[in-house]
Amino acid sequence: MKPGSKSFYRLTKPLLFLAGLAPLGYIALCAFNIAGLTLGANPIEELLHQLGLWGLKFLLLTLAVTPVRRWTGWRWLVRYRRMLGLFAFFYVLLHFLTYAVLDQGLDAAAILEDIAKRPYITLGMTGLLLLVPLAATSTRGMMRRLGGRWQKLHRLVYAIAVLGVWHFYWQVKLDTLQPLVYAAILAVLLSTRMYYRRRGR
Repeated sequence: MKPGSKSFYRLTKPLLFLAGLAPLGYIALCAFNIAGLTLGANPIEELLHQLGLWGLKFLLLTLAVTPVRRWTGWRWLVRYRRMLGLFAFFYVLLHFLTYAVLDQGLDAAAILEDIAKRPYITLGMTGLLLLVPLAATSTRGMMRRLGGRWQKLHRLVYAIAVLGVWHFYWQVKLDTLQPLVYAAILAVLLSTRMYYRRRGR
């Protein structure tokens, strides 16, 4: 089976979909204390952390598709970028819903106050709002309707990734190593894109 062929895509697309749901399955097992797994002493905080972290991971994976394609010549990787991006939106949305429902009890006034007064929540909310139009226009039909505007719109993903890493960095209180690692990965991905764009020009 040749990579990039229709049969290869039909086989690997469902596998990627299941892999994208695997983190949620693991989190669910921890949430319900199945098989000895647990979210720890502060389950809501850990649930928020895990969902947000997976949203950021899928966002970086989405950005990694083009550099990896250029390094390896595997053009077929582009066909999986949309699914990775939608999983990023899915986990970020779950991250926000967990905060709004479980942490704030759907108290709109408290949520708005948090967004206004806590900078890291302001950044996270901005990133989520920017992700909404990208997810809504991820279909082929919307690509055809928007034409060249579609690509310009989806360049927002770079700003969203920066906001996501920044949100993560400001959210942690003491150990900033993990967000700094994600910041370094993002810097490599963005600098690689800039390099190839300049070389193309």
